[in-house]
Amino acid sequence: MTATHFDPDTVIRLVGDAVTAPSMHNAQPWKFVFQAGSGALALYGDPERAMPRTDPDHRSLHLGCAAALFNLRVSAAWIGLPVRVQLLRDDAEPWLLATVTIDEAGVADRELASLHDAIRRRHTSRYPFTEEPVPTAVLDGLWSAARLEGCRLTVPDTWHIDTVLGLVRDAEHREEIDPLARAETAAWTSPTQNASGTRRDGIPAAAFGPKASGGPAPVRDFGWANPIPDRGWAVFEKRPQLALLSTEGDTRADWMRAGQAMERVLLQATADGLATSMTSHPLEWPELRWPARDPVAAMGHVQMVFRLGYGPAGPDTPRRPLTEVLEIRDEEPAADA
Repeated sequence: MTATHFDPDTVIRLVGDAVTAPSMHNAQPWKFVFQAGSGALALYGDPERAMPRTDPDHRSLHLGCAAALFNLRVSAAWIGLPVRVQLLRDDAEPWLLATVTIDEAGVADRELASLHDAIRRRHTSRYPFTEEPVPTAVLDGLWSAARLEGCRLTVPDTWHIDTVLGLVRDAEHREEIDPLARAETAAWTSPTQNASGTRRDGIPAAAFGPKASGGPAPVRDFGWANPIPDRGWAVFEKRPQLALLSTEGDTRADWMRAGQAMERVLLQATADGLATSMTSHPLEWPELRWPARDPVAAMGHVQMVFRLGYGPAGPDTPRRPLTEVLEIRDEEPAADA
C-alpha cells in the first residue's frame, strides 16, 4: 500500500535531493516547511535571498525554487511515492509557492524516477565544450522533457545564436556600468566566510571556469567581480550549441512551470552524457529579454538559455545545511479566533 503521509525521515531525504537544484548565483532561495500533523510539505521562496536589482520581479527566484520542487518530485518517484503538487495555492501568502502531499490514488512516475541518478551529477560547467554536435535524437529528448512540463525548448538557428550571444555581451556591459547590479554579483561571488569558516552558498571561485582566449566566452564570467590570480585561459567552442526554454505566458505560474522544465531538461541532458551551463544574463534586462525570443514561436517568453555539449563536468557548488532550509512542525499553527 502507498503511504498516506510523509514522515520526517522521508522528508529529510526528499529535501536533501531537492536542494541540489540550480538557482541564480547559487543563492538557494528556498525554504521547506513540513507539517507533521497534516503530512503536507510546503515550499516557500525566501525573500531574504532575493536580488532586487537584477531580479526585481523574483522571476529567477521562482525558477530556482521550482527546480528544487522538480528534484523533490524525482526523489519521491525514486522511492515509490506518488505525489500531488499544488502550485501557488494561497494568494494571501505570496511566498508560498507550492505544497506537496502523497497522492494515495496515484502511481509513482517511473520516467521521473529514472532521472534520480542525474540529480547529484548535474553541475554547471563553465569550461569549453568540444565542437561535436549534439545528436538530433538527444535534442528531441530534451524537447520532450520541456514539453512534459508545459514549456517549449527551441534550438536557435545560426543567426539567432549570434543574436543571443550579442545580447549576453550587451548584458555584461550593462552590468559593468550599473553599480547596483555589480554589487549584487560581487556579493554572491565573494569568498566571504561564515562562522563555520566555509561559505555554503554563492558561486565559489572554483566554479568560475577559465577566462576566454581568442574571443568572448559563451558563459557568464563571474571573475571580473572578484578576480582570481592564476585563473587560467582557454579557447571556447566557436559555435556554442544553445537552446531556449520558453513559456506562452509570463506569470508566476509560468515561472513555476519553467523552473520545473528547466531542471527536467538539465537532468535529462546529464543522463544523456551532456555537459550543461545556463545563462540568465540577457534575461535580467527587460529591453534585452524580448529580442532573445524566437520571433515565430507561439511561446515567446524566454525563461532560460541553455548551453549544451560535450566537455568536462562542472565542480560541486556548496549547499546550505538542511537545518537552514527545512523546518519540521509538529502541529498546524492555531487559526485566528
